[in-house]
Amino acid sequence: MDMPAAGASPPFDASRGGPTPLSSLATALMLRVAQGDAAAFAALVRQLERMALGLAWRTLQDRAEAEDACQQAFARLWTEAARFDPARGNVEAWFRRILVNLCLDRRRAVRPVVSIDVAYDLADPAPDPEAQAIANDGQARLAAAMARLNVRQRAALSLFHGEGLSMAEIAAHMDTTAKAVEGLLGRARNELRTIMNESARQ
Repeated sequence: MDMPAAGASPPFDASRGGPTPLSSLATALMLRVAQGDAAAFAALVRQLERMALGLAWRTLQDRAEAEDACQQAFARLWTEAARFDPARGNVEAWFRRILVNLCLDRRRAVRPVVSIDVAYDLADPAPDPEAQAIANDGQARLAAAMARLNVRQRAALSLFHGEGLSMAEIAAHMDTTAKAVEGLLGRARNELRTIMNESARQ
């Protein structure tokens, strides 16, 4: 993506003005991004990138696809920054909606490659080999089952269980109603249960 030119503005000082809640800091950064502030953009990317990659991976089930979607979403954040209105919501929700829409547009099937823990590069305490094998098998079967759901079902599950959003919030992100989201989640859970049961019998 076309990144803003280095040195386009002085380094952003997040401590300026005293301690700030994360959402307020993101808003302050976003308003500077709208003015073409490259340092504020870099700081905002650092604040959002972990959440973005996790959500994109859970929705698309593919690391490369998730990274591409995140890159597109951050490019849009830069080019459409002037459209952000803090009176209508926080930056995280605005950016999450951009990302979800991009993920939903990527309709081609992708196969699961790694767990979200690997995508996050998190180090887990190592259990004994037998427990690790059981855990790995469970994660692999869950990833395979998730990959068989349609992308809207994966997005809804990711937003509800991964991001902890309410039905109404998910509906806003997916341009639908809370009732439709409830049905989408119910069907997704039922399909997951069926797929996992079939997998366990094989």
